[in-house]
Amino acid sequence: MLKSKLHRVTTTHSELHYEGSCAIDDDLLEAADIIENEQIVIWNVNNGERFTTYAIRAERGSGIISVNGSAARRAAPGDLLIIASFANYDEAELANHKPKLIYADAQNRIARTGDTIPTQKA
Repeated sequence: MLKSKLHRVTTTHSELHYEGSCAIDDDLLEAADIIENEQIVIWNVNNGERFTTYAIRAERGSGIISVNGSAARRAAPGDLLIIASFANYDEAELANHKPKLIYADAQNRIARTGDTIPTQKA
């Protein structure tokens, strides 16, 4: 199940020769309940790339979203990304489960939060 999502954050760095991972501003990690070294899935809105890596911390308040290592070939500075984490829940937990949805502004600051995605209309 979807645990959390950082919606439309902007790539600030693409570091090919940095050890693989995705550095994310600690404020965003905390808001999305993503911990360091947790597996994340990234969808690049600009080019359609989809890939899996793990989260590392970037300086709190910096707005950094840095795609590193081989994944740096899949996102360039300025690209919009959706970063998601998933978790397994038992049936009892599912009854009350709501994902943490974090919506960012152009500087990767928290613009708003939510816990439901609206139904898509025809």
